[in-house]
Amino acid sequence: MGKRTAKIFNLEGKALGKVSLPAVFKTPIRRDVIKRAVIALQSRRFQPQGRNPLAGKRRSVEFLGTGLGISRIPRIKGMGHKGGFVVGTVGGREAYPPVIEKKIVKRIPKKEMKLALRSAVAATALKETVTSRGHITDYVPDFPLVVADDIQKLKKTLEVKETLIKLGVWPDIYRVEESRKIRAGKGKMRGRRRKHAVGPLLVVAENGGIMKAARNILGMDVVQVNNLNVELLAPGTHPGRLTMWSKSAFEKLGELFGG
Repeated sequence: MGKRTAKIFNLEGKALGKVSLPAVFKTPIRRDVIKRAVIALQSRRFQPQGRNPLAGKRRSVEFLGTGLGISRIPRIKGMGHKGGFVVGTVGGREAYPPVIEKKIVKRIPKKEMKLALRSAVAATALKETVTSRGHITDYVPDFPLVVADDIQKLKKTLEVKETLIKLGVWPDIYRVEESRKIRAGKGKMRGRRRKHAVGPLLVVAENGGIMKAARNILGMDVVQVNNLNVELLAPGTHPGRLTMWSKSAFEKLGELFGG
């Protein structure tokens, strides 16, 4: 990147000064590494599933032989010509059912995870990358977007909304609200009836009330810089989430990643 500094904006959307850009923003964008890291994080939430070893086998069957004009499969005793027990039969067992022992957690080296995190942070400073994710960036004054620490002390949702409007981020929240729809398929019956797009992310150094104030804004996430992870910065494995940084959190990036 050619930039060496980033502008600092107050809650009114006016520039206050500049802050030097941490070295982490010079990291190359590695989409392949980011994808591996996000999938590794997501895999820890997968729920193991398996089948009862006796499923489809609780039958007493016999083979009736040939010459009866019926298919040669075992028949359940006492139930006429109803088949059972074997694979490919109505009422039979599954051929290769899922087993609880299967290893479903994906693992990657620690250095690769760190590279993915650095790369995901760097992607938030590129307007073209953020725009390609679908975020509305027409009114965002600068990338990366650094805001004064006063944003950490907001305690009301209305105050957060007014701040986002003045910083040019609210159109992206409106995009999220317009994206709400009912999920197709059986997910509607399994606690995930509705889905929506992902909105902006706010990274803070301390929680002075902002997390509770912003939690009712659809699509927006607030996280402390120490708890930052790849999935928050690159939802769905796609880097370039629209991200706001509080001044202290932005400066702390140099301590966390060096430089």
